[in-house]
Amino acid sequence: MSEEEKKLSWFGRLKQGLKKSSNALTEGITGIFTKKRLDASTLEELEDLLIMSDLGVSVSARVCDRLSKNRFDKSISAEEVQQALAEEIGEIMENVAKPLVINSENSPHVILMVGVNGAGKTTTIGKLAKQFKNDGKSVMLAACDTFRAAAVEQLKVWGDRNDVSVVSGKEGCDAAGLAYDALEQAKNSNTDILLIDTAGRLQNKSHLMDELKKIVRVIHKFDEDAPHDTVLILDATTGQNAVLQTEVFMEMAGVSGLIMTKLDGTARGGVLVACAEKFKLPIHAIGVGESIDDLQAFDPNDFSKMLVGVEIN
Repeated sequence: MSEEEKKLSWFGRLKQGLKKSSNALTEGITGIFTKKRLDASTLEELEDLLIMSDLGVSVSARVCDRLSKNRFDKSISAEEVQQALAEEIGEIMENVAKPLVINSENSPHVILMVGVNGAGKTTTIGKLAKQFKNDGKSVMLAACDTFRAAAVEQLKVWGDRNDVSVVSGKEGCDAAGLAYDALEQAKNSNTDILLIDTAGRLQNKSHLMDELKKIVRVIHKFDEDAPHDTVLILDATTGQNAVLQTEVFMEMAGVSGLIMTKLDGTARGGVLVACAEKFKLPIHAIGVGESIDDLQAFDPNDFSKMLVGVEIN
């Protein structure tokens, strides 16, 4: 498949994946702005709709301010509202769209993957491993979610599928010690990238925080610049919970970037905008499905237009 064909197929999957979110916004906006003037009442309805679509209070207020300055007490179409919304979202997202860049001077380049259980962390690691291998990099995985046998087994399946080594230990073993062993093995084998899976049991926040901090301390001892990336995996279907999770993991692990999964399974895709506006963290990639190719670099223009149902020429 050529690069152009890959782009078109991803474009189609993204559009399909965001359909639930875009349909909810499009129908809501059309319902408010059918042959209506832009007055205080319609602005309030619009703001409520945007907040209910998980765009967040701040983003919703900005969109309404933008419209009221230019079009207050004038007739306005649903399409014009969608266009203004897409432009506002595009401006917010433009500043945070940054790919996950591997520094070849790091040996290995260490990526610590964090997030709550069920967010798609282990699956995302498997997809990233495949992409890195396709780019000619050697990859190793570390199964540091040591309390969930299922997580270890799932990571081993991805390791087998991608033909990459997985460092694991006995169930319940010390996650930080395992991370150190993996670092040693990756260093000794001249592996380019080490992806470290971690636990995500937020119901026991203090224990999880202690474990993550210990893993980071151990990694620092091995390489004072590592982890080179700490990537938080967020599940779009959780809506505003994704904002709360970002706050918690920033406190626990010093998150450096985000990947959002399951955008195809929700009408709450707007939460990615709320996270971008609130935290200003780089968004490395988004996921709109289960297959390897359904995780792609984040394009702010395509995303913003598709999210609100604006046709892309």
